[in-house]
Amino acid sequence: MLKEFKEFALKGNVVDLAIGIIIGAAFSGLVNSIVNDIIMPIIGVITGGIDYTNKFIQLAGEPQTTLDAARKAGATVAYGNFLTLLINFLIVAWILFLIVKGMNRMKREKAAAPAPVATPEDVALLREIRDLLAKQKVG
Repeated sequence: MLKEFKEFALKGNVVDLAIGIIIGAAFSGLVNSIVNDIIMPIIGVITGGIDYTNKFIQLAGEPQTTLDAARKAGATVAYGNFLTLLINFLIVAWILFLIVKGMNRMKREKAAAPAPVATPEDVALLREIRDLLAKQKVG
């Protein structure tokens, strides 16, 4: 049983999956930084300095000024947080789309350039005979 588990765990697909998860976690941190540190401040400037991460609609309890306080007070719709996560998702989806598109293009280019087909022996002999006859007529 231990041997079977070792074979399963060390198969290429399992290792590839583990590497993908690790890279995905690092990529997630990068995307979060791009959204929170670059894109959202630009959107905030375009919309007049609005910080979307702290935008919410409080449905219950006393009115609050911060998202954390509003969540503690009762039902709260944190649409700013949703907007940030939506932008994260769109960035990840776009980058993955570009990666897959590039990989597909490389596969097509590789498949489009097949190895040259060897000339059949009888055709090669006929060409040789033709070339010899052409030389005899000229000379």
